[in-house]
Amino acid sequence: MSTTADPLAALAALPGVTDSVDSVRKAVDRVYGHRVMRRRSTEITSEAALRGARGSAALSGADWALEEVRRRTDFSTGGEPRTIGAALRLTAEAGQLLSVWGQSPLRVLARLHLLAAGGDRPDEAVGRPRLPGETVDDPQDVPAPDGAPLPSADEVAGRLEGLASLLIAGSRAPALVTAAVVHGELLALRPFRSCNGLVARAAERIVLVGSGLDPKSVCPAEVGHAEQGREAYRSALEGYVSGTPEGVAAWIAHCGRAVELGARESTAVCEALQRGAA
Repeated sequence: MSTTADPLAALAALPGVTDSVDSVRKAVDRVYGHRVMRRRSTEITSEAALRGARGSAALSGADWALEEVRRRTDFSTGGEPRTIGAALRLTAEAGQLLSVWGQSPLRVLARLHLLAAGGDRPDEAVGRPRLPGETVDDPQDVPAPDGAPLPSADEVAGRLEGLASLLIAGSRAPALVTAAVVHGELLALRPFRSCNGLVARAAERIVLVGSGLDPKSVCPAEVGHAEQGREAYRSALEGYVSGTPEGVAAWIAHCGRAVELGARESTAVCEALQRGAA
């Protein structure tokens, strides 16, 4: 497959992207090489899911302390508790959608939105992209770039179909590049009436896990996105939306740094478990 027929692979050739890919691989390898991972990987995966959900919810306006997320059991009330609950549901089910993703990414996106927004909107608005005339009701969920107009329903439909076709066809691009593009497209399009940021970050997780880069899901990029902050997130997304080579490369680098920070978080968890077992 040539890079002409494989636009994702062409993005991998942008300046600085190879360095980001290499740095991510080294960070992931460090976690998987830790001695605790050989014995207690299930615990690390569970903790990464919890921390990833907390990070994703923070970016959508519910910035709770990790111990509060761990302690709380009722997320049925509106506002921030509902956002936390949505993030937890998404991270819990993402791994079960891997096989479907390779065949029908749009089905998975519909399921992710149903998990995130189910019960929070009229049934007809859940699990499907926006229709003409519909708007996004929770602007706090995505820190949209300054002046970025909301794409029309027709543009959303066309770009989602194009993205799905690329993913089904497969690419030689590194997992980081594919994950960053999926994440960036969903944030830029804001295809649903709600929960777009939560869905975008869950889709990024699915790509990173399903690609084999992070098969045990122990490098939560959501942690890294939250640690870098909403303003850095918005600024990097602005670069992606611009469509310039520099802007897209900066977005990929931002996503790479998020994965590295997620890997660092799980390495710290491994170290803590090791000290406790000593």
